Parts: sequence; C-alpha cells; structure tokens
Amino acid sequence: MNEKNDLTQGSVAKNLVLFAMPYLLSSFMQTFYGMADLFVVGLYNGSETTTAVAIGSQVMHMLTVIIIGFVMGTTVRIGQCVGARDGKAAAKTTGTSALFFSVFAVVVTAALLLGTAPIVKVMLTPEEAVAQTRVYLMICFAGVPFIVAYNVISGIFRGAGDSRRPMYFVAMACVTNIALDFVFIGVCGLGAAGAALGTVCGQAVSVVAALLVIRRQNLGFTVSRQDFHMDRGEVGRILKVGTPIAMQDGLIQIAFIVITVIANSRGLIVSAAVGIVEKLIGFMFLVPSAFLSAISTITAQNMGANKADRARRSLYYSLTITVGWGVCCTLYSQFLPDTLVGIFTRDADVLTAGCDYLRSYAFDCIFAAVHFCFSGYFCGDQKSMVSFIHNITAIILVRIPGAWLASRLFPASLYPMGWAAPLGSLLSAMICVGFYCYYIRSE
Repeated sequence: MNEKNDLTQGSVAKNLVLFAMPYLLSSFMQTFYGMADLFVVGLYNGSETTTAVAIGSQVMHMLTVIIIGFVMGTTVRIGQCVGARDGKAAAKTTGTSALFFSVFAVVVTAALLLGTAPIVKVMLTPEEAVAQTRVYLMICFAGVPFIVAYNVISGIFRGAGDSRRPMYFVAMACVTNIALDFVFIGVCGLGAAGAALGTVCGQAVSVVAALLVIRRQNLGFTVSRQDFHMDRGEVGRILKVGTPIAMQDGLIQIAFIVITVIANSRGLIVSAAVGIVEKLIGFMFLVPSAFLSAISTITAQNMGANKADRARRSLYYSLTITVGWGVCCTLYSQFLPDTLVGIFTRDADVLTAGCDYLRSYAFDCIFAAVHFCFSGYFCGDQKSMVSFIHNITAIILVRIPGAWLASRLFPASLYPMGWAAPLGSLLSAMICVGFYCYYIRSE
C-alpha cells in the first residue's frame, strides 16, 4: 500500500480536500476547454455554429458521464481492495478493467457512428445547424476510445488514492484543445468540425501521457501480465457498482437532452440560450462533482478498512463545502447573470433569454450539492442503486414534466422552465436524506 495515498489514516477533512482539489481542477479544465470551444466558435462564427457545438457537446457530455459511471465501478472496487490491503485483488480488477473497457469502447464507437443521423434528428436540431452538428458528432464519436481509455486509467489512479496525475493528463488535453481550436476554427475556418478535431486531438494527447505514466508509476500494488484477463467475477463486481451509476447519470443527461429538445422546438434563439446556460451550470457543478468522486473513493477505502465513521465524517464536511458553494453561485446568478451569459454571445435576444433561464436554474446548485454528496457516499458503500432510485424518481416526476409544462404555460420566458431542475434536485435530496437516516438507524 502506498502510504502517501492512504485515505484511511490522518485528518478526514484534510484527506477530503487534498483528494478533491486535483479532481476539481481536472473537472475545471475539462469544462473550460468545452467552454473554450463555444467561445472560439462564437468569436468566428454565427448562431448556427454555436448551436451545433452546444447540441453536439451536450450529447458528448452525456456519453462521457455514462462512461465515467461505469468506470466508477473500477474506482470503488480498487478503493475497497486498497483499503483492505488486498493488492492482489486490486491488480486483478485493474487488468480486468483494461480488457473489458477496450471491448466496450469498440462496440460503443461503432454503434454511435452508425447512429449519428438519428441522434441529430432526435435532438430536434434546428435546420440551420443540422449539417454542422452531424459533422461535429461524427468526429467526436470517432474519438470515443480515447475518452474511455483516459477515464479508465484515471479511475485506476483515483481508486488507488491518487487524484493528482489525472489532473496532469487533463491539463495536457486542455492546452492542446484550446491551441488547436484557434488553429482549426480561426485560421482554417472549419467551424464545428474544427472544434471537434481540437477536442479529439486533446484527448489523444492525454491518453498517450496516461499510458506512459501508468507503466512506470507505483500504484501501491503490482500489476502483472497474468492480471490481464477477463475475470467474470471482477466484471460482475465492477458492473454491480458502475451500472446503476451509469444508468442514473445517463438518465439525468437524457432529462437535460429532453429539455434541450423542448428548447430547440422553440427556435434558434432559445436553443442557443439554453445551450449556453447548460455550459455555465456545468461549470458551477464542478465543486459538488469533485466532492462526489472524492467521497466515493474515501468511503470505499474506509469501508474496506472497516472505518465507517471516517466515511460519514467525509460526507458531513462535503455537504458543508458544496452547499456553501451552491449558495454563492445562486446569489451571483440572481444579480449579475449577464456577466456570465454575455461571455458566450453578443446576440441581445440570446442574452436576455439566457439570463432569465440562469436566474431560476441556478438554485439547482444548492439542492444538487446535497444529493451529489449523498450519491458519492452511497456509491462508495456499494449502495449505488440508491442514487439510481432518487434520480429516476426526480426525472420522471419533476424534471421532464416540469420543463414541458413550463414551456407550454409560459412560452414568453425561460425563467419558469428553469425551475424544473432545482425542484427535481430538491426531491432527490429529500430521498437521499431519508435513505441515509434509514441505513444509520439499521446499523
């Protein structure tokens, strides 16, 4: 066991913050270069290209979070093995994950390339943006193996208690992507295709770097050639944790996409405004997302070491930090939304619609912080089905019907429609608290 990455010893608060910060910076850089795509495209192109990149990147974000969900099974499993000081089992999980996700990447890439046209159609992409959206997605879909490889390697590092090196890999991708955006979009005039090419090239660079590092890095356990075989038991354990997370994250993104489809049906202005605000909300969610992952790993290691009290304390610290961040984001969005939405558009109509949407949607930063933290705790304790239950309930009962009703009853403004997400998160938070109290009492 690498003592430097041991999350079962020392100050709980210190471990939490030190583990979460690199993950937060990694997420920030990933989101930043996604936002950079929109910024550079908006600098050199019109609303139709901005809409194409906004819609395409939302599809890619959905795909990425599903992949991360499945990989979370690897992270949690390795975390438990490391906490239990079982290096042999950790090595077996690493080897099995490498082979399983290689096959997974090939199958998913082929399916997505074949389904590009239907996906663009399902998104109700405005006619002016259809061609560029299709090209953007085809290029990004071809790069899916890089997304899978990066997240699997990063998941292995994080499960072993190292969240710093994945941050370095993302930094390389970020710098490469932004530089190539200006080359492909600004100099070559490739529009949405240029944004996609920059993204894929950046991901490829990060994967090459990750592969070079993992071959030389001490993870706290030794992986041999014999560990690289498809162990059915390990695959089952990975999927037991990862599948509910992938399903819940996928359903959340489907809910976002349904809301985008609703927005797209209202025209180019509303579509562009919603796409921009989704990017901004994604940025605001970086803090709770980072702590979700940190709690998952810390909980997994401490449960493996039979230290449940340390896992619970990490949850309480995380709630304090993330809810405080959510309050700050919400207050800022009430008074200065134009300073955020205005970064990505010079169109007055898009700016007005985006500010209305952001004011109400921003409240989701408070309520989502609560269920993100609890979801991380449940996943680390192998109760990821709870996360699936609260998310699917909120989606079916509040998020989708709320957005649809608001768009029909209040067609002149996006402000009412923005409340669908925070109300859905409020329901999720209440369900999480209920499950947590039940489990604590039953112990």
